[in-house]
Amino acid sequence: MNQKNLIVIDQSMLRRILEGNLELSDVPQISIQDWMQAYALCPLDGRYLQIQEELKPYFSDFALTKYRVCVEVLFLTHLTNYLKELERFDDPETRTQIINEVLWKFDEKDYCRIKEIEKVNHHDVKSVEIFVAEKLTQMGLKELVSFVHFGCTSEDINNLAYAMMLKDALSDCWIPKAQKLIHKLSKMAQKDAETAMPAHTHGQKATPTTFGKEITVFICRLRESLKRLQEIEIKGKLNGATGNYAAMMVAYPDMPWETITSDFVDSLDLVFNPVTTQIEGHDYICRILDEIRHFNNVLYDFDWDMWSYISRDYVKQIVVKTEVGSSTMPQKVNPIQFENSASNAETSNWLAMGLSNKLSTSRMQRDLSDSSAKRNLGVVFGYSLLAIDSAIKAFKRGEVNEQKLEEELTGEWNVLGEAVQTVLRKYGVTEAYEQLKAFTRGKHITKEVMHNFIQSLDMLSDEDKERLLALTPEMYTGLASTIAKVYCEEN
Repeated sequence: MNQKNLIVIDQSMLRRILEGNLELSDVPQISIQDWMQAYALCPLDGRYLQIQEELKPYFSDFALTKYRVCVEVLFLTHLTNYLKELERFDDPETRTQIINEVLWKFDEKDYCRIKEIEKVNHHDVKSVEIFVAEKLTQMGLKELVSFVHFGCTSEDINNLAYAMMLKDALSDCWIPKAQKLIHKLSKMAQKDAETAMPAHTHGQKATPTTFGKEITVFICRLRESLKRLQEIEIKGKLNGATGNYAAMMVAYPDMPWETITSDFVDSLDLVFNPVTTQIEGHDYICRILDEIRHFNNVLYDFDWDMWSYISRDYVKQIVVKTEVGSSTMPQKVNPIQFENSASNAETSNWLAMGLSNKLSTSRMQRDLSDSSAKRNLGVVFGYSLLAIDSAIKAFKRGEVNEQKLEEELTGEWNVLGEAVQTVLRKYGVTEAYEQLKAFTRGKHITKEVMHNFIQSLDMLSDEDKERLLALTPEMYTGLASTIAKVYCEEN
């Protein structure tokens, strides 16, 4: 049997085997990945397993547990700089030994040990504290055990763990993927900066534009959203059960605890929040969720514009011989990647909105409901990444149909009515709009008809007449190509 395959026997199969109604050799083999997909409740853990692989270093339970261990260990070593009882451990060698043995060597075996402890005490953070104490004892550093989790409440550890998770997930994973999307759009905009196309307002043909300029609109919107996201301060606190350093002050009343904990939070590359209840208020998390939601909305808008361009044949889809567009209509090539992108952006947004609303509130100094809610942060990131990935894949499957765009613009001489009436205004013609409205609205305007009308405008200078007569629908794009070339460039 292939080592990547499993023989999976559920209860009904086992019963049939025991009853002699099913041979073991008849039990189907299935790959590990297919088995995970078959019974996963969340698509991110099954059908879209590649996203789980990208995010599990940040949002899995293993990752959360390791980040908690990180906070416990680093705060303990931080205290050796300040407390007289820990002076003999205040040396780089000891601190490095503790960090290496307890933190950097943390693996699945250590995780399982913490889960074993948790089965007994039913407290995730306390289990991490006990685990760290066990490791220190094994290292011959039992004197440090009583200072593990010193003066801390669970949320001191949790809020910093989540802050580090979010910071790392954004910088290592989500932001690079968003930048890749913008880069792909930039390449598309550069390529088609001068490709004229019919614009549509209210679903009706309007003043022409260029394909590259319309893509540039989304580039600028996405860049602005990404910039706002990157400017959000990721905060952390470490101040005890109700945010007042009470236990720390009783044990060491002369120590500058706000400075000590502020320096520690700063050392984690986070921004210290000095005024909290038992929890850090989660406002920065809400802002991150809101900005991801906005980015998703812009991407959603782009997806449906591209979908519309494909439906009008402005963008041609590349045929892949092995793929099926429809189970019954063999001629179809469906824009499924843009549809997938839009759907997953929406799914991310439903969760982001709900979590943002939830995490901005807490009953008095603390209730536990935020703890369960925060465990879904990775799902918001996952569906957003899936939306971005689907859009990036879609770029490889389409190209601008320049012939179709040219055909649609060639006969649209009525769009020049705007240009003509604007020039007439230059000459003080107060009824210019009404005059062109009567001339063009609801009528088929040909090149000849438009030119005859322009020639009849005696008030125009020869220069303006020549400019209007030289104008064609595909040329009437103003500064569109310049806007595309200037603003689609990478910052």
